[in-house]
Amino acid sequence: MTLPKHAIHRLYEYRKAISSKPFTARGKNVVRCQSCLLAEKFCTCCQRRQVRSSLSFMLIMYDDEVLKPSNSGRLIADIIPDTHAFIWSRNEPNNKMLSIINDPKYQAFVIFPSEYAVKNQTVVSHVDKTILPNGRVPLFIVLDGSWREAIKMFRKSSYLHNLPLLSFTLEYTASYALRKGAREFQLGTAEVAALALSVAGEPANGRVLEAWFELFVESSLHGRSRNSRDSAIISELQNRFQDAHALSLGSN
Repeated sequence: MTLPKHAIHRLYEYRKAISSKPFTARGKNVVRCQSCLLAEKFCTCCQRRQVRSSLSFMLIMYDDEVLKPSNSGRLIADIIPDTHAFIWSRNEPNNKMLSIINDPKYQAFVIFPSEYAVKNQTVVSHVDKTILPNGRVPLFIVLDGSWREAIKMFRKSSYLHNLPLLSFTLEYTASYALRKGAREFQLGTAEVAALALSVAGEPANGRVLEAWFELFVESSLHGRSRNSRDSAIISELQNRFQDAHALSLGSN
């Protein structure tokens, strides 16, 4: 199955086209698929499946973040049909981006910790019909970059300050951390989106995105490793993703 290009594919092509020099990163000598940015041998494009969702996402990406093979934000667009993506500009925010944020079809929420809320900014820990005016579609805005870059984007973007923040409770993130096992708890962009799906009433879709992220991580490790890794893990994660996707279709 070959799905059409999504917003981050198009943004990647645009950002690459305007680059004055080749982007270099760890694993720069790896021959990569230009869609998923994984090593061609471990390309996941044929595995990609979208879900049925009543939620939308917008990624505001820090300059060259879209070029990084390690970026997990693209996984959101792989899974959620209505996903938008833009490169952040401090001085000249994209007009199309602003029009989507202000579109009466949507109710935008910025996913960000509550301690960074500006004065009088609304903070919510879940999203349901009771807080959505006139049946608007939730639009989750994700600031995609390093943590320092995300803070800068939030603080320097006044158009985000009149939007409610979606901030996960300590109890919710703690329970999620337990599910992630023993590794140091730090959420990637796709994992943050999976949490948002769960607190907005689509936990099955959240599990699909989690499974897709796990396959992405393992495929990335295989692509950059000089030592042999257990290829059976890839097959297991592919099956886990397919199972999660099938269950999500049954629950919607």
